[in-house]
Order: sequence, then C-alpha cells, then structure tokens
Amino acid sequence: MLRSMFSAISGLKAHQTKLDTVGNNIANVNTVGYKSSQTVFQDTLSQVLSNGSAATETTGGTNPAQVGLGVKVAGITTNFSQGSTQSTSRSTDFMISGDGFFVTESGSGEQLYTRAGSFNFDSAGRLVTTSGAILQGWQAVDGNIDTNGAIGDLSVPYGTVMPPNPSSTGSFTGNLSSNSEVGSAKESKIVMYDSLGNAHEITATFTKTADNTWTSALSENGTTLATGTMSFDPVSGAVTAGDSLTFTSTDPSWTGAVTVDLGDITQFGSDSAITAGSTDGYAMGTLQSFSLSADGTIVGIYSNDLKQNIGKLAIATFANPSGLEKSGDTSYRVGNNSGNPTISAAGVGGAGTLTAGALEMSNVDLASEFTDLIIAQRGFQANSRVITTSDEILQSLVQLGK
Repeated sequence: MLRSMFSAISGLKAHQTKLDTVGNNIANVNTVGYKSSQTVFQDTLSQVLSNGSAATETTGGTNPAQVGLGVKVAGITTNFSQGSTQSTSRSTDFMISGDGFFVTESGSGEQLYTRAGSFNFDSAGRLVTTSGAILQGWQAVDGNIDTNGAIGDLSVPYGTVMPPNPSSTGSFTGNLSSNSEVGSAKESKIVMYDSLGNAHEITATFTKTADNTWTSALSENGTTLATGTMSFDPVSGAVTAGDSLTFTSTDPSWTGAVTVDLGDITQFGSDSAITAGSTDGYAMGTLQSFSLSADGTIVGIYSNDLKQNIGKLAIATFANPSGLEKSGDTSYRVGNNSGNPTISAAGVGGAGTLTAGALEMSNVDLASEFTDLIIAQRGFQANSRVITTSDEILQSLVQLGK
C-alpha cells in the first residue's frame, strides 16, 4: 500500500520539475538568444516480488513479477535549434546563423558563451553585453587580423585617426579621339596627396601633334612637372610608346618619385574623354562608423572614404553544446560533458555565419509548451489522485478493527 503512495510522491516531484521547466520556457519566450529546455523522465528501480524461471521439458517458463517504485527526472536537455530572426537595424546587434556562440569575458575573467548578440559600447569603446561582459575577438593591427593569435577584448575606437599616405602612383583612363585635329588638346585632373595628407591637384594635358601621336604633360598650378610623347597603334588604338610619366614634386612634404600610368588610354574614333583613375595616396581620416561582414570582420569606415579592418569576432563551437552549464544572463560556461571550446572565425570549422543588424530570438514554441503544460498538469493531478486513493484504502483498513 505504501509503495503506491511513495511512487505517486515521486511522480508529483517529477511533474513539478516539468512544470518548472515549462514555466521557465514560457517566461523566456521573448528572451534574445534563449534556448528552450525539455524534461526527460525515467523510471526508478523495481521491487521483485517473484523471480522468473526458465522453461524445462515438463514445465513452462515464468516471468518475474516486479513492482516499480516511481519515477525520477533523468535529465533536462537544452534545445539548440535556430531561433527566428528579428531585424533591428542596430549596427551593434549580431546574429549567428548556424552553430556556435559569441565569446565574452566577465568581470571575474571567466570566459562565457552566449547566443544573445545584443551588444553596446562602454566608455572605453569596447563591445559589451547588456550585463557588462566584454565581447572577445581579434583586434586588427594596421588593418591586419591574425586569427591564429590569442583572442582579447574587442573594441571599435571611434575617433581614431588613419594616418595619411603619400601618393606614389596614379593613372588616367579613357580615349583620345583619332579624329581630332592636330593641335587640339584634352585635359583631366587627378587629386594626389603628400605625406602630410595635403591634396595636390595634378593636371594632365594631351595635345595631338600628328596622326597617332600626342604629347602628354603633367602640371600643378601652372608648373610643368613632366612631359612625354605617346604613340598609338593605328589599327588597335592601343598605346605603343609613352605609356607613363614620372615626376618628383618640389614640395618638401612630398618626397620620392611619382609615376602616372597612361597605358589604359586608347585612341579610337569616339570623342575624347579622359578621366582620373586610382591613386595609392589618401588624406588623414577618422573612424566614423563600421559594418560587419558574414565572417565576423568589423570594417571601419573613415572620413576619407576609405575602409580598414578593425577586428574580427570570435566564435566558439563545442562537441556537445547540451553539456554546457547555464550561468545566467543567457550565457553558458564550459561543463564537464561539453568538451573544450574550439575558437575560430565565423564560417570556419563548422561555425555559423554572422548577420549584423539582426538578433536571434528565443526558440520557444508556445504551442508545444502549452501542450506540455497540460500534460504536466494532468500527470500531477493523476499522481495526486493515487495518493488520495491510497489514503482512503488505508483508512478502510484502520476502520476494520472497530
């Protein structure tokens, strides 16, 4: 008689745990990066009332008679399936598509792992979680990122300066009309920079002197820097001679030879149209904004319209994510059965890719949770009924002696 009561008590405890788990899932239905949990039951040891026997030539075999002693919670597993995407348009919101976790470091120096990608800046320019843990990754040095090195605090240092770079090369492209009259000229300008980032407007002048022959000249503020003669193939229209000009500026802030490539200029029958090409120089710039690529690279956008790598987010993957221990704040720590983290860039070694301006929402399925809620409620009620029935039978036994 008492066995049924104790079995029912274990059932009450197990279903209460299931109710707790379902309640926690429903409470976190809108928690960013939250992963739902499921309760798994398992029966306990059974008491053998009579042993089974093997069959003989004259008698048949018998099965053992066993009475179970209740239920227990075998485990609470975490469902790491992908949550839905919520677009936020915030540049500091990141979402992992696929496996992996963001790596953060708490104030105690412990590394934690999370799927919640809602980050903000602190006063030092570091990317931090809403609880203050610092996002980890590889910080770039002069635009170069070494993903083989150790990870550290990741920051976006707004206002930092990109030093200027003096121009040493430049180019012009376009067409000089083969129908132009002798003596006609065409001009175009290109902006180049000295070592202090000062802009220099260089004028290129092309004057036709004969069929398939043009003079080329570079000047600044009316001062001639270099001259040459260009020859063109009368059939292909390509440059056959004089495909570049080299000059040295008289400005003390602009040292070294500067070569201007003219090899992409053609001579066809169309109208003359010369445009400035690229140059390797640029002015000083300050960091104004950033963007995130799918591999986790944070690209800084500077006031001089140039881009440079700032850093790269680190992604941690585990052999058994379900073995991670929850540490609060939608974060996890390494567990005894999770395995050690494998740190890599996004999209490498099985790690998922990243999306900026979006968050991964909770993967709680309310329909399933409400169904589990009803199942847990009915299981709790049924076990309560077993206790009530057992109590009534015990009362009947007691009353037999009256």
